[in-house]
Amino acid sequence: MAISAAPAISVNHVSKQFTIPHEKTNSLKGAFVNIFRKNTYERFYALKDVSFEVKKGEFFGILGRNGSGKSTLLKILAGVYTANGGSVKIDGLVSPFLELGIGFNPELSGRDNIYLNATVLGLSTREIDAKFDSIVAFSELERFIDQKIKNYSSGMQVRLAFSVAIHANREILLMDEVLAVGDSNFQSKCLREFARYKEMGKTVILVTHDIATVQRYCDRAMLLRAGEVAMIGTAEEVGNEYIYQNMSDEEKRIVKEQKAAKMKEEAAASQTLLRTEKENMGSEQGGAAKPLEPKPQKVAEITGVEFLDRDGKVKNVFETGEVINIVVTNKFYKEVKDPIFGVIIRDVTKRDVFALNTMYQKIRTGLIEKGTTKIIYSIKNYFATGSYYVSPAIARNDQSNIDWKDNTCSFQVINKKFNSVAIVDFETEIIISQ
Repeated sequence: MAISAAPAISVNHVSKQFTIPHEKTNSLKGAFVNIFRKNTYERFYALKDVSFEVKKGEFFGILGRNGSGKSTLLKILAGVYTANGGSVKIDGLVSPFLELGIGFNPELSGRDNIYLNATVLGLSTREIDAKFDSIVAFSELERFIDQKIKNYSSGMQVRLAFSVAIHANREILLMDEVLAVGDSNFQSKCLREFARYKEMGKTVILVTHDIATVQRYCDRAMLLRAGEVAMIGTAEEVGNEYIYQNMSDEEKRIVKEQKAAKMKEEAAASQTLLRTEKENMGSEQGGAAKPLEPKPQKVAEITGVEFLDRDGKVKNVFETGEVINIVVTNKFYKEVKDPIFGVIIRDVTKRDVFALNTMYQKIRTGLIEKGTTKIIYSIKNYFATGSYYVSPAIARNDQSNIDWKDNTCSFQVINKKFNSVAIVDFETEIIISQ
C-alpha cells in the first residue's frame, strides 16, 4: 500500500533529561553518615531538541549507538516517559514492543500476562479470548503458558511480548530491538510479520542495530547521536552514514588504545632502566661490580607497524574493497644478504587467513645495509567484517628467523554490504545458464 501524506506521528523539539545522583545510599548506616551532607546531582540529556515526522503507512527506522537516545524516544512515543520539552502528536492507536520486561508482571503466568498486556493495549476480554490461541501459537509457548514469567528465558519473554503486540492490531507499531534476542527461526518469523505489516499499510517505527534490516524494510530512517538528530533520509543513506560514524569511532578508539599501550611500554622501559642504574650503583658502593655478560648482538629487529590507505593516510579501519598498505619498519644492525620479509594476517580466533612474503613472490631483496628499512605490503582488502591481527617477520635466505612479532597489532574491516558470513568477501558474479 502507498504511504499517505498525512503524518501518523509528529515529534517537535522534544527533549528529555534525567537527574543522576553522584552519591548512592543503599544502607541505613550510609543514610545516617550522609544525613548532613549535601547531595549533588548531574543532569543527563537523553534527547535534545528532536524533531521528525512519520507518515501513515511508512516504515521508519531509528539507528544509533548505545546511549544515543533511541529507546528513550520510543518510550516517549509509547507514553511510558513524559518529555521535558517539546510535543508529540500521534494519529492512531499504538502497539508498543519495548525493552524486555516492560508490561509484564514476573509473578503472573504467561496466560495472565497475555490478558494483562493486551488489556493495557486496549483490547477487551472478548477480543483477547478470540485471539488467545493465535497469540500462544505464534509465540510457540503452549507448554509453558501457565508457568510464571519470571521462570521464562529472555527469548521466551520476547516471543510472548512480540506476539501480543502484533495481535493488538493497532495502526502504529513501535518495535525496540525485536531481533536482538531470540533464535534465528523466531527472527525469520518477525521479518515475515514486518513484510505483512508493510503490505497492510501499517505504520512501523523500528529501533535496531541491524542496519541490513533497516535498509531492507524501512522507507526512511533517522540517525541519533548523543541524543540529537544526526541525519534523516532514505534508509540506504542513513545506514551508510551510521557505518561511517562507527568506522570513525572505531578508528579513534584504536588510536587511543595504541597511544595508551605505547605510554605504558615507555614507562615500563624507563622503570627497567632506572632499576638497572640503581643496581649498578649498589654494586659500585659495595665493591667491585660484577662483570656484565656480553649480550648477543641482534642482526635486525622489527621496530614498528602501521596501516595506510591508498592516499598514504594512517588508518586502522577499512571498508571491504579498499587497499590496505601494511608498513613495517625494520632496523638492521648488520648487513644481511637477501633477507626474507613477510607478514601473516590472522582472524580473532588466531587462524592464519593470509600470508605474504618476498620468497613466495620471488623477490630478491639484495644486500640490506645497516640502518632503517621499510617494507610495504599492499593488499586489496577482501576480508569480511571483523578484526585482523598482523604478524610481521624477517628471516635469512635459509629461512631461519631473524625477528618475529606475533600478533603485534590489528586493523578492523567493515563490510558495507553486510552479506558475508565467511572470513573473506570476494567480488563475485553468479551466472545461471540453462
